Amino acid sequence: MPRQQTERIAFGLLTIAAVLVVVPIFYVVATIVVQGIGAISPEFLTTFPREGLKAGGIWPAILGTLYLTIGTGLISGPIGVAAAIYLSEYAQDSGLTRAIRVAIINLAGVPSVVYGLFGLGLFVLFLNFGTSIVAGSLTLAIMTLPVIISTAEEALRAVPQSFRLVSWSMGGTRWQTIWRIVLPQGLPGILTGVILGLERAAGETAPILFTVAAVFLPTLPESIFDQAMALPYHLFIVSTQVPGMPLQIQYGTALVLLVFVLGMNLIATFIRSYFRRRRQW
Repeated sequence: MPRQQTERIAFGLLTIAAVLVVVPIFYVVATIVVQGIGAISPEFLTTFPREGLKAGGIWPAILGTLYLTIGTGLISGPIGVAAAIYLSEYAQDSGLTRAIRVAIINLAGVPSVVYGLFGLGLFVLFLNFGTSIVAGSLTLAIMTLPVIISTAEEALRAVPQSFRLVSWSMGGTRWQTIWRIVLPQGLPGILTGVILGLERAAGETAPILFTVAAVFLPTLPESIFDQAMALPYHLFIVSTQVPGMPLQIQYGTALVLLVFVLGMNLIATFIRSYFRRRRQW
């Protein structure tokens, strides 16, 4: 079979595969937007639920999701980047290092419900944090660490070795080279990995089910040791546990969560593009 014909067949198969993946996604997103846009209003976004969650708004769930996302980022971001720096710049290529990398990759595939049970046992019960924002943030941080470490390490390894050699030849220490040369050049990939990890955390239900989420709270959380409502768990409740729930509220909640996650994706794309334009290679 001629090479050109083989390429056309392969290209056609790839196009069909892409269409089969993309079209259902667009259909789901379009359905959520069409069904949920009618629920979006200032009242829906800024008030508390009422009448057994069948009326009112989702403001506590929005704020709780924001708290959890920020808390997760503050914990997992520095730890993940520090671990990536060690693996990329300091660790020797040994059997132990390779085993650590394999373990990180495997941890990225662990089901989220397992992380939730781990957080329940360690943070809620053993450390006695109770069902609280801090317990939920710590659990989500552990869940997102493998993604952040892997992406940050790849971003650091992508920085040309010549940058390091020039810095060392001019008398720079290893840490000065990392801080002033390697990190700024690898920043687009690092930030992208952090935000992608936070996206996963913002959309998860199982970990927060065991560690922080409440069905309904009459007041907003006042400290990190309080429970909080969250959009993923609230969506689960209004979709499956409340008889007679208006369909518009279900889709409206899903639309807000979708916008929250996609907004983070757009932020990651913008940051990556901005820093790539300033990159020196």
